[in-house]
Amino acid sequence: MNSRTKRTLRLTRRVCVWLRRAGRAVAPGPRAWRGAIWGGLIALTMLLLVAAHGLFGPAPTAWFLIGTALFLAAFAVAGGLLTLVWSILKGLPTPYLWVLFSTLLALANMALAALSVPVGVVTVGLGALVMASLVGASVAVVAGGNWREATAAQRAIALGGLVLGLTGLLGGGAWLLDAGSGLTYPPSAATQGDVRIDPLNVTNPAEPGPYAVRTLFYGSGDDRHRPEYGGGADLLTRPVDGSPLIERWSGLRTVYWGFGPEALPLNGRVWYPEGEGPFPLVLILHGQHPMHEASDPGYAYLAELLASRGFIAVSVDENFLNLSPLVDLLMFQSLIGTDDLRGWLLLEHLQVWRDWDSTPSHPFYQQVDLDNIGLIGHSRGGQAVAVAAAFNEVPYYPDDASVGFDYDFGIRSVIAIAPVDGAYRPAKQDIVLEDVNYLVLHGAHDMDVFTFQGDRQYSRTYFGGGDERFKAAVYIYGANHGQFNTSWGRKDLFEPVMRVFNLEQLMPGEEQRQIAKVTISAFLEATLHRETGYRALFQDLRRGLAWLPDTIYLHQYQDSATRLATTYEEDVDLTSTTLPGGRIASKNLTVWREQPATSKWEDLGDQTVYLGWDVEATNSTARYEIRLPKGDLTTTEGSVLVFSLADGNEDPTPEDGEVRGEMAPDARGPIDLTVEVVDGGGEIARLPLSHFSFLPPQLKAQLGKAGFMSPFPTSEAILNHFEFPLADFAAVNPAFDSTDVAEIRLIFDRTEAGVVVLDNVGFRN
Repeated sequence: MNSRTKRTLRLTRRVCVWLRRAGRAVAPGPRAWRGAIWGGLIALTMLLLVAAHGLFGPAPTAWFLIGTALFLAAFAVAGGLLTLVWSILKGLPTPYLWVLFSTLLALANMALAALSVPVGVVTVGLGALVMASLVGASVAVVAGGNWREATAAQRAIALGGLVLGLTGLLGGGAWLLDAGSGLTYPPSAATQGDVRIDPLNVTNPAEPGPYAVRTLFYGSGDDRHRPEYGGGADLLTRPVDGSPLIERWSGLRTVYWGFGPEALPLNGRVWYPEGEGPFPLVLILHGQHPMHEASDPGYAYLAELLASRGFIAVSVDENFLNLSPLVDLLMFQSLIGTDDLRGWLLLEHLQVWRDWDSTPSHPFYQQVDLDNIGLIGHSRGGQAVAVAAAFNEVPYYPDDASVGFDYDFGIRSVIAIAPVDGAYRPAKQDIVLEDVNYLVLHGAHDMDVFTFQGDRQYSRTYFGGGDERFKAAVYIYGANHGQFNTSWGRKDLFEPVMRVFNLEQLMPGEEQRQIAKVTISAFLEATLHRETGYRALFQDLRRGLAWLPDTIYLHQYQDSATRLATTYEEDVDLTSTTLPGGRIASKNLTVWREQPATSKWEDLGDQTVYLGWDVEATNSTARYEIRLPKGDLTTTEGSVLVFSLADGNEDPTPEDGEVRGEMAPDARGPIDLTVEVVDGGGEIARLPLSHFSFLPPQLKAQLGKAGFMSPFPTSEAILNHFEFPLADFAAVNPAFDSTDVAEIRLIFDRTEAGVVVLDNVGFRN
């Protein structure tokens, strides 16, 4: 071994000895670890206590105390079990590992509940644990009896840790307690340009109508928690057996409510017009919420309005099906089958109303128009109303033919507010609605159902009969999940996970409910009262802007008078149309593919076509052409060209055939293009897309207080309805024959680059 090697070895040994000494000098001692354990334990306890209050707070005191104790014990035991496994490894003290694992389990549970911002929940929770541990360790060292024996480095680290931990806890606490920052509204593309919007010649549907309103309650008569359905009930109803449709009803749930699934009550609060009927009947169903906090009173604002306008409105109580971490044994005994049961119970309520309407001695005798029934559902209730409409048409429960159905009510209209979709699939198939008017509302800032799931049911609603039916969708910037219900409010989830959400950006609750009143009242006036003037509101929502709060709305519309040339659902051939015999062609497109429209979570279900162009990259104008089948689409001078369009929000020049993802926000703006129609003789008429409206960019909604908190996209491809009367094309080219349309073209010549999503191209006669 030469001298250079020996010198290197000696130097290496000295460095190692120095590092070991330095490590011992700064390493926390047993007292510091005890302090860290207490600091972390306090942080975990506070976290769980706040969460327990959010989960069990509305329950009676005894149930709250039992639930809180079980909640704390469950995470402590789970963390202890994980610690036993991990303790075979040397390193951190076992008690601290216990605290750490319990914290991780608690945060994982909360992240699953707050699925839109899971990274934020875990990061903030772990940050609180680290800061509390620093404070605990530092206090233990500073206050300990061996402070004088500590090295200078240990003292500096202890004091620095104390300052850092306190700063982090106080600063982080203030940040969490703050409601967030306000929402900056982008310019509304729909109101730009010189578009002329004719206001509707009807009354504001959100204004009270001519009827005086009376109220009453009906129920089982022995409800132990809701006196209005117990001894205070005005009308008594018999319980129904829902046990074939539900599983895992816990004994604790029976103990709390006083009944099991074989004796479910039919409870409802009624608002009805004073006068001669019969009146259309509208049932309103709440969604999932802690069962100890009643949800059905939260729709009084809407029910009272409807009653004043000549509807019998009922807010249905199904709180006994809602969640309860306590009676469901911390969700290990959660109910299975509530989504179909919720819908079935609505039909049982309708059965009661049918009996009342046919009983001569009853106050509602011949007062109910059973041929004009509307169902309104919020959240889980939004899917339940679709379930009810589907069950109404079939003779048996789809999952068990031993349960017979005999309903056949005149359900004409279904309204879903921020609904879920797919939680229940009858016979493992998606719910399809036929010849039912359908309206869906959804907020861009929904923190619970954070993607537009109701768009799927909208796509699965079809019209085949001759009766005039329509469907509409309204997507609202600044609206959340809960403010459609006055009992739910601004917090879509429970504490403390709500602390990572930006609540300040939400529109006021009164404004959100004003939107519900305008759209729902107008929809029911159009579909149940046959006040057809309100239908135009859904063809172009800008016609009602004087009634609506100032925000951005995206809307869709389709009716039974519409014949679609292509829906992109027929096959995998990009050149085929839905109607046989038509063909599709393109020139100079940089993107051309068919797929479901992208969303924040799962796809939106409906097949669409993505079209991209870039004038600079291709040095040419791109176009997309739909050649209509001869003789299969009849148009007249009064026909209207309709289609749906959305901003694709992606790079129009993908590299190597791969989409590069979202464009930079500053690179996006309203899109314009040229719409051309060609008749059989070759005459061409063209109008800009902005003749109806510019196409807005996707609406960005960052739900958390910071961008890193969510792994999901902040926007989704929400389709917008466009319509062009053929008479407008004839006005720019009188030679154009509106009765002989042969081709529809989109010419991408007004915006330099972009990607759009196209769907449902056809004509409304």
